[in-house]
Amino acid sequence: MPTKLEKFAEFESFDNCITLFWENLDKGFALKGKWHKEHFKNDHPIVLELGCGKGEYTIGLAKEHPEKNFIGVDIKGNRIWTGAKEAIENKMNHVAFVRTKIDFIDYCFAENEVDEIWITFPDPQPQKPRARQRLTHPHFLERYRKFLKKDGIVHLKTDSTSFYEFTMEVIKENNLPLIWHTNDLYKNCPADRQELINIKTYYEAMFTAKGEDIKYICFKLA
Repeated sequence: MPTKLEKFAEFESFDNCITLFWENLDKGFALKGKWHKEHFKNDHPIVLELGCGKGEYTIGLAKEHPEKNFIGVDIKGNRIWTGAKEAIENKMNHVAFVRTKIDFIDYCFAENEVDEIWITFPDPQPQKPRARQRLTHPHFLERYRKFLKKDGIVHLKTDSTSFYEFTMEVIKENNLPLIWHTNDLYKNCPADRQELINIKTYYEAMFTAKGEDIKYICFKLA
């Protein structure tokens, strides 16, 4: 297994990986508005996974849906390396990864460029002063709204009851269209949505092994 430094070095050489740091924001992001034409070279829908970690969900969804393009976003290059390496080895040209902070996500995509967003087991930021760091806080939803299509969907999976309840309250307070939700996904998963439980991140496998309930929310921003 490569060391952390070796993963970083290899990550920088991968064609399916792009990095955006804060010091480069003023220069712009080369692929913003050009993902279809210049990277994927198709017009298929684009799906993001925010805080993708090792990319298990990005890769899992990409295997289920070759008719879509998938982009995993995370700040940890040595984690992304795992998913990026698998995508390259399996010639999954409809998969890419961006190394950046979610705070900069609206610099990476143009208006109406993204069709779906997945937020899978994010840090629930349980401390009240850190509420603005929760990835479903209105502060972040406004960023997503800049590039998500008008009928685009946001998916959340979490083991955290407080994060689930916080997100439900945000949806209610902002009159956002709620498509479906459950506080026990493995018990209530619809028969036609089995990918919701068949694809597991590292953390999801760990949580379910402990018997913890997985929560799921599907909603729109407009």
